Amino acid sequence: MTHFGNRLRLTKGAVCLLLHRERFDAIVPPPVSEYEHVQAHRRRLALWVRLALVGIALGLVVVFGIALRLNPNQGDRVWLNETHTQLGLPDCTFKSLTGLPCPSCGMTTSFAWLVRGNVWNSLRANFVGTLLALVALAYIPWGFLSAAKGRLLGIGYWDVWLIRLVLGFFVLMFVRWGVVLALTTLE
Repeated sequence: MTHFGNRLRLTKGAVCLLLHRERFDAIVPPPVSEYEHVQAHRRRLALWVRLALVGIALGLVVVFGIALRLNPNQGDRVWLNETHTQLGLPDCTFKSLTGLPCPSCGMTTSFAWLVRGNVWNSLRANFVGTLLALVALAYIPWGFLSAAKGRLLGIGYWDVWLIRLVLGFFVLMFVRWGVVLALTTLE
């Protein structure tokens, strides 16, 4: 190292000593060993993360409580969409403008049927909604247990799981929507 007033100039050897054992210039720290990487994921979760897990689980309990209060029947026939209007929400804007269902049409109804144990009508309303509801139901005990244990149970890399889950649901939702639009235009 050479000092120039208040400036510091690092020579090639000094950079190697500071950042890496091998002799080459590096601008990033050396890679973490697999053991250190696994140990980092086993650390106890921060309090705010644990509280967030519990908050999300409680929020989902509320969502399923609301789904229980909704009536997915319309008179004597099965209602496969527009159940959300019972919550005071307006009709689907996309459907109002185009006359075609939107990608998420039927999701509220799907939840309402699933909490009643009627899987067939839940799938008929929106099968992606059924999958989403099942994942949400599985999350509730998982979220509480993970918060209690202080680590994410069964998940090594939560970011990878979350990205896959979200992308998977969007792909399924839009594929389903494409099929519904194709069937709607054939009628």
